[in-house]
Amino acid sequence: MTSSLKPARSSGNLFGAVAQLAATPDEHVDALVEQGGVTIERIVSNGQASPPGFWYDSPRAEWVVLLAGAAVLEFDGETEPHPLKPGDHVLIEAHCRHRVAWTSDTGPSVWLAVYYP
Repeated sequence: MTSSLKPARSSGNLFGAVAQLAATPDEHVDALVEQGGVTIERIVSNGQASPPGFWYDSPRAEWVVLLAGAAVLEFDGETEPHPLKPGDHVLIEAHCRHRVAWTSDTGPSVWLAVYYP
């Protein structure tokens, strides 16, 4: 008898395929979980930054951790940039305007982002 139920678990590796993704010119965003208003994404950046003058202004809060690489965030109204190294995390409240000023172009920057209401 076959079952139509979804598996009780799923698994993977956050660093899986990062080397291949880093060899392309594009930033990659993979949704790992989307449920109950919560989204968890793995983002692999390769020297990407927000376009000049662009600010993220999300209606949802975001908690982000940099797992590998290096990056710099900027927040609207703050004069000092916010550099990130592996292990650094930031809680960005809803509608807090921010941008990615810089990500390393000498190796992939791997982020884990959690968005919630």
